[in-house]
Amino acid sequence: MTTEPLPARRELSILAVAAALALAAAVSLGLARFSYALLLPPMRADLGWSYTTAGAMNTVNAAGYLVGALLAPGWLRRFGARSTLLAGGVGSALLLAAHGAVTDDAALYLLRGLTGIASAATFVSGGLLAARLSGRAPIDGTRPAPSAGLVLGIYYGGAGIGIVISALLVPQLSALPGAHPWRWAWVALGIAALIATAITAAATRGTEPARAAPPSASERFEWRHFGCGLASYFMFGLGYIGYMTFVVTLLREQQLGSVAITVFYALLGLAVLGSSFVWASLLHRQLGGGAMRLLNALLAVATVLPVLSAHPVAVFASGILFGGVFLSVVASTTPLVRHNQPASAWPAGIAAFTIVFAAGQIVGPMLVGWVADGAGGLRGGLAVSAGVLLLGALIAWGQKPLDRRAA
Repeated sequence: MTTEPLPARRELSILAVAAALALAAAVSLGLARFSYALLLPPMRADLGWSYTTAGAMNTVNAAGYLVGALLAPGWLRRFGARSTLLAGGVGSALLLAAHGAVTDDAALYLLRGLTGIASAATFVSGGLLAARLSGRAPIDGTRPAPSAGLVLGIYYGGAGIGIVISALLVPQLSALPGAHPWRWAWVALGIAALIATAITAAATRGTEPARAAPPSASERFEWRHFGCGLASYFMFGLGYIGYMTFVVTLLREQQLGSVAITVFYALLGLAVLGSSFVWASLLHRQLGGGAMRLLNALLAVATVLPVLSAHPVAVFASGILFGGVFLSVVASTTPLVRHNQPASAWPAGIAAFTIVFAAGQIVGPMLVGWVADGAGGLRGGLAVSAGVLLLGALIAWGQKPLDRRAA
């Protein structure tokens, strides 16, 4: 892929465009998925859900995400990355707001599934735009281009913005008087997603390159060359989602106050934002599964901390460590594809990792919910998640670099 400058008429820097793309990640992950951890306790209490039902809501969301990931390559070829990103963002916003209009489980399942499809369209296309952006030269041609790891880290770290927004909106709105007050939180999340998508649209005009020709047989993404990376990423998707679904509920069971939980979740989101800079160098230089191995191992430690201790120090350390690591695992897959595949294979490669990620997320919430409904409780469920993440770290050891191709 050549390193051409952005169009001359644009005045935004590469990092500013990356920050605008980060709002797409804020919508697709932070608002459309991770906000559910804060909404789960009031909805479960109001609607009488078991842990299995509560987990199934996120399983259906992940199933929709898998459908979206499978459809994304076709959308990218037909409509282009930017159009797919914006359509997914608007769709996610409308669907989030629609959650506030229903209380029936079947309707909520449907909305969670459709939201998963829309958010996958945004996330996959945003990842592709960030990958392309990270290979471009600075606009004025005088400053060194930011590292690909930093650009990608900013994009994926944008989910932290959505997490922080959720932490600020959901607890307060869910505590309003009246029937089903959690409805207003969903509406507010939809409005926030629409605003974020509008900003992304304004800042990314002119960033869509000309449509590339379909890859030749020798340039297609080969799943078999990435077996260990894909398997490790599946384990990550299975393990991390249990924490992000149930950790707030566990903290409530451990009698952590509402203010402390809000601070915990906000700190987790801020740590996600900071992770862009902490891990940029690692993401830039790792050509194989080294980054995925280290980050999955750290996530296992973060996940097991609240299982071992309910002390506030352990709880907040868990949230900060988890937030500072987990989306960098997601970010690590894009440079793995960029370093080892030609640019024409990037869309299929990013989609492949998104597919196995979604498959893991389908299993994870139901697995943790099933364990939590048994004698192990939520602590047992999160212990299982920690074990799965550790297994993912071990599997990543087998992912070696392929022939490196310049971005």
